[in-house]
Amino acid sequence: MEFNTPDQEISRFRARVMWAGFFVFICFGLLVARFVWLQVLRHDYYSTRAEENRISLVPIVPNRGLIVDRNGVVMARNYSAYTLEITPSKVHKLEETIDALATLIDIQPKDRKRFHKLLEESKTFESLPLRNRLSDEEVARFIAQRYRFPGVEIKARLFRQYPEGELASHLLGYIGRINDREKKAIEEDEDRNSNYRGTEHIGKSGIEQSYEDDLHGTTGFEQIEVDSGGRAVRSLSRVPPIPGNKLVLTVDMKLQKIAEEAFGERRGALVAIEPGSGGVLALVSKPTFDPNLFVDGIDPQNWDALNTSPDHPLLHRAIYSAYPPGSTFKPYMALAALTTGKRSATATISDPGYFWFGGHRFNDDKKGGHGLVDMAKSIVASCDTYYYSLANEMGIDLISRFMSQFGFGERTGIDLHGESTGVLPSQEWKRKRFKKREMQKWYAGETVSVGIGQGYNSYTLLQLAHATATLGANGVMYRPHAVKYVQDARTNKLRMIDPQPVRTIPLKPEHLAVIRNAMVGVTKYGTGSRAFAGAEYEVAGKTGTAQVFSLKGSKYEAHKVDERHRDHALFIAFAPADAPKIALAVLVENGGFGAETAAPIARQILDYYLLGKMPKGVAPEQPGAE
Repeated sequence: MEFNTPDQEISRFRARVMWAGFFVFICFGLLVARFVWLQVLRHDYYSTRAEENRISLVPIVPNRGLIVDRNGVVMARNYSAYTLEITPSKVHKLEETIDALATLIDIQPKDRKRFHKLLEESKTFESLPLRNRLSDEEVARFIAQRYRFPGVEIKARLFRQYPEGELASHLLGYIGRINDREKKAIEEDEDRNSNYRGTEHIGKSGIEQSYEDDLHGTTGFEQIEVDSGGRAVRSLSRVPPIPGNKLVLTVDMKLQKIAEEAFGERRGALVAIEPGSGGVLALVSKPTFDPNLFVDGIDPQNWDALNTSPDHPLLHRAIYSAYPPGSTFKPYMALAALTTGKRSATATISDPGYFWFGGHRFNDDKKGGHGLVDMAKSIVASCDTYYYSLANEMGIDLISRFMSQFGFGERTGIDLHGESTGVLPSQEWKRKRFKKREMQKWYAGETVSVGIGQGYNSYTLLQLAHATATLGANGVMYRPHAVKYVQDARTNKLRMIDPQPVRTIPLKPEHLAVIRNAMVGVTKYGTGSRAFAGAEYEVAGKTGTAQVFSLKGSKYEAHKVDERHRDHALFIAFAPADAPKIALAVLVENGGFGAETAAPIARQILDYYLLGKMPKGVAPEQPGAE
């Protein structure tokens, strides 16, 4: 057995101590290096992270901007109501708490579903609504039992309201909860994403959608100090939200109300415009709906009723639905003939009551015809035969080029989403429209029908009113708009929506005079004279009847045809005829003759707007009333 000497033991001990010291030095060096890395090199980064963990930003949703009509009548506003809210970080057993609350307050499955969705998207210290718009009785029941529910409280929140209910619903539109598609679009826009934190609602249609950025406002923020468990400790600072801007419309709500009531239970649309500015005075789509139903999520029963109704109340008939213009197309055809030199105002045709072309008989509306017909009589008496032959002489492409100047077949650019283009037929249009070669060819017989506003002709009521306003303004076309100005919520400065001339159609004054005088004749002694008997102003108008269902040569008798297959009734007008203040287009779906159903509606509108006369059964508005 070998024994180490004392010197060897001391040497080995010193070696072990040295290596241990070296190891300790290395470890200490690593600690120092890590300390320098965290406290010096990465100080700013971790300081910011720590501050972010300590302080959280809670969004404060701004009040949505008001919408009023041109006279200050409130059309969309906000009102305060009680909301039952829960702060999840202060509640230990969330589901049991909600179940207990349900014994005091009516909490539906949809309320729970919405709450849990908000819970997933929010932080635990944020107060989240469980039930909106509590009744006074429900508030009283909860307050009496409040001690049982820590972390649960009653708050007052603002909700959107449309005080006029169904009135102008398609124009105003409505707001609703932000869906997944809208949320994705907001998140892709960095600026918008930060401004919509905490926001649950967004404009879905109408003015509410088109002017969403103005109405929404600027979201505020509150700095909250939180502990390690994510519970709020105290409020550090607050940046108040900026309310949305106020919109003042060009629309006259009294005029709008008269127009909607004039339709009664009938379906249809009406658009009234200021010819000299393009400002929309009234925009009607009947039937209407109540936009208040959508504010907090429409219930299944009302949603089903709106979607399954055969009258399609959600359909925007004024700017989306397209209809044949019928005889309201004739003044533009006559103006095209004058402008292109195809016919003079004094040239006459003999109308036997039909027009033969290609072995086919195109019947006039009057059996036996109108005899000798010049241009003025063709408009006053609405002679189909005159326009059958005129269309054949002009050809479809010449008609199309001229009509396009009046905006037929193109969007007007109104400040509302969902506008249709309609159809202005031409040879090129047909080639693009149909895939089969045999269907792409344009036949001359099709042009004949286009001449009286039938065939492939299909336009929105807005386009028809726009063209009528342009005619009344002697060819100067303005872009239609429903908002007059936007009032800034911070500075109260007004941002005017100035009239925007689209184009000026080169029309000769003498040609315009021929058309205007003939349209005045329509309301004085022509097809619209009965509706405008005794009028204290001069109206330039045109009645129209558009075929809906082909009878294949059979005689049309309204009482023998299903109501949904009866002809549409139309009427266009501008007044006073010599210096128009208003132009309009009216359509009553399946209303029959325009002179019988559409023209009387126009008379009520013009009587009120020009003379202040109220229709029978409509009480004058009280002073100071909204």
